[in-house]
Amino acid sequence: MTANQDWISPIGSTSRPAMRRRAARSAEYRTEQERLAPYESLARMVIARRIRYGLTQGQLADRMGTSESAISRLESGQHRPSVETLEKLGQAFGERIVLGFEDSTGARELAAVGR
Repeated sequence: MTANQDWISPIGSTSRPAMRRRAARSAEYRTEQERLAPYESLARMVIARRIRYGLTQGQLADRMGTSESAISRLESGQHRPSVETLEKLGQAFGERIVLGFEDSTGARELAAVGR
């Protein structure tokens, strides 16, 4: 077998292309995980507050004027909420949201929004 030939596994498929596909998927997976990380973190905060205040998803949805499925999507950490949604969350919890910017040195400038 030459260096450029693919090795044939006992089940008859080539392993190198499969390894390349897995590596590509892994890179894509990592990229997607990095993209979703802030939304998953926000989702954990929302869930923790909802539990702290003893609210169901339906009750939180009622307070926000939205649907229970919208709360479920938000708590999945797979979707980016709008600033309007964040403001409504703050109001529903009786809290203010804080928005801001962080530069490359880590310096932050924050502003509270709402209540």
